[in-house]
Amino acid sequence: MAEVIKLGGNKKSYIINKVKEILPEGGNLNLCLTCGACSSGCPATGLEEMDPRKFLRMAALGMDDEILKSEWPWMCTMCQRCIYICPMKIDIPQLVFNIRAMRPREERPKGILGSCDMAIRNESCSAMGTSPEDFTFVVEDVLAEYQESQPEFAEMQAPIDKVGAEFFLNQNSREPVTEPDEMVPLWKILHLAGADWTYGSKGWGGENYCMFIADNENWEKVVRTTAKQTDYLKCKTYLNTE
Repeated sequence: MAEVIKLGGNKKSYIINKVKEILPEGGNLNLCLTCGACSSGCPATGLEEMDPRKFLRMAALGMDDEILKSEWPWMCTMCQRCIYICPMKIDIPQLVFNIRAMRPREERPKGILGSCDMAIRNESCSAMGTSPEDFTFVVEDVLAEYQESQPEFAEMQAPIDKVGAEFFLNQNSREPVTEPDEMVPLWKILHLAGADWTYGSKGWGGENYCMFIADNENWEKVVRTTAKQTDYLKCKTYLNTE
């Protein structure tokens, strides 16, 4: 038998009112037409028997306890398809983000939490905890191997901390540690295109798991580290591969 949910007449929604205070113009959260367009393009629709429309309606109806217990907010990719298709432009991803932030940090998903903590261990911002020195060693070692084994790329470069390059390139944190050869195809493309680029020994980690864990302080720390290194090297463009 389906469970009957009783809605308390005097129950106030702390969550949705709190988020409305944070978002510009309340994030349009009170304009939902329940049309379901948001759910049609959402990659997380159906997971945990949830979808964006249902999630928003639960928040609007004051079902705070159920919302905070749900694992669905952590399955949202923050892709913003729901905003794009919504006729009222309701900012559901911001609702999701702020609900994530309401969960005690130590109770947030261990994998994302651990990656965030790794990223802030040193200035590489690598989600694997790779230090600037180790990253530099791997890049130089892999580059030398391909320059020798593939003569057509003998002149290929993978510079680190090159001042004045056009592009500051980031890198998936996993590849230098577990799949170093996966870095090379992009190097080849940049080489053949004649692009002027560089890695930074600091701020090269391409992911920002602190954003996904809704850790605003460390999210900002990661972004500022990368931006500071980009400015320090006088690069014109930050090239985000992630």
